[in-house]
Amino acid sequence: MRSFDPVSLRLFIAVCEERNIAAAARREAIVPSAVSKRISQMEDEAGVALLERGRRGVALTPAGETLCRYARDMLHLLDRMRAELGAFAEGVQGHVRVFGSKSAVAQFLPQDIGVFAQRYREVRVSLEEREIWEVVRGVEEGRADIGVCWDAVDLRGLDALPYHRDRLAVIVHPDHPLAGLDQLAFEDTLDYEHVDIVGRSIMTTTQRNAAATAGKPLRHRIQVSTVDAACRIVAAQLALAIVPREEAGAIQEALGLRIVPLRNGWAKRQFVIATRSAGLSLPAQLLVQSLRDSALAVPDGAPVP
Repeated sequence: MRSFDPVSLRLFIAVCEERNIAAAARREAIVPSAVSKRISQMEDEAGVALLERGRRGVALTPAGETLCRYARDMLHLLDRMRAELGAFAEGVQGHVRVFGSKSAVAQFLPQDIGVFAQRYREVRVSLEEREIWEVVRGVEEGRADIGVCWDAVDLRGLDALPYHRDRLAVIVHPDHPLAGLDQLAFEDTLDYEHVDIVGRSIMTTTQRNAAATAGKPLRHRIQVSTVDAACRIVAAQLALAIVPREEAGAIQEALGLRIVPLRNGWAKRQFVIATRSAGLSLPAQLLVQSLRDSALAVPDGAPVP
């Protein structure tokens, strides 16, 4: 089918995502009439309407939904082919793209990829830090071969293998009323102001739900973007922070703060390695196995060396 070339398929996917031909054209830096013409050619060749056009945009027909799904698969395979062929041209025997959530990148993922890189020097690994929902979507759409994130997110049918675990804890100043406890429940922190760490939406949503169940508000006094910054706010006695215990360990020790583990069930987090159910290249398969082996070598709750 001549009209179903990679450029036309990429434009069609843009229309599917934007639900508007003009918006898709702006995104792909092409005039709207050219996008409309390519889609009309695909419809003529297929003998079926792919879009329902309206004044405010477009909607996909059942045939359009089917094409969109296959188009993503085809472009994913083409992108992977180009990446791997390009890597061979540069003397690299494969290329694996990894999306990792903020906590995974801050704690254990770079070290584990480093172990793999030492063993398979001919394989190039690209690591990108993404929001947790972007990790899942990136793997689902084929922009990443492997995703690593907390399993609290909807994995949308992706294959998931257990990876590292961590545990959320409360970071407080030594003079804080909670500093002398060995562990505590999240509900015990709700009488005090918290630091909000932006970009960790699943963790914040989980805490808001737990606060609502307890019948108390979750009060954020200040908003920061990193665990390091959150610990410095705690050191200034402005608020307490709930962070991954393993991630905050070195910072907390340097600032002389106290870590009090949370005993709530949701505070023990399981990270997973997410992949699509089929089509992993051999280098990606090797990386998945290496990540699993690195995780199994670390006891639950122990800091990653």
